[in-house]
Amino acid sequence: MKTLTCLALCSLLATPALAENVGEVSTAFKLIGPNHKVVVEAYDDPKVAGVACYVSRAKTGGLSGAFGLAEDKAEASIACRQVGEIGFPKGALPQQEEVFSERASILFKRVRVVRMVDKARNTLVYLTYTDRLIDGSPQNSVTAVPVSRETAIPLK
Repeated sequence: MKTLTCLALCSLLATPALAENVGEVSTAFKLIGPNHKVVVEAYDDPKVAGVACYVSRAKTGGLSGAFGLAEDKAEASIACRQVGEIGFPKGALPQQEEVFSERASILFKRVRVVRMVDKARNTLVYLTYTDRLIDGSPQNSVTAVPVSRETAIPLK
């Protein structure tokens, strides 16, 4: 029993960051079910203290959206900012790592955020895009957070 509890806790700690809803605006009225909207979600980078990212994306309404059956559009935007002192409490970072992923359809589509390290410029680069099992979208958005030269980004 202790082993199962430990495994469950470890799997929770290993999951990518969870989004926090910041706000939303309606973009199209739906007579039945929620309206189509654009949502803005925030999350803190799980391995970089002092960095928060804001992702805006389309969310499909109507009955299919209400029941989680709709496929959201493959459009997203990202802005990451320094919101505190930048630090690396979990140690060295890989050159590239997915830090956030959220379902955009019932089965095969996900909105993803990947962190990349630009070592030459001591900068964290965040890319958001939507993928699908067979045919992903080339639409993407990128943002960068420069890190002070006094704080070297530790790489694995």
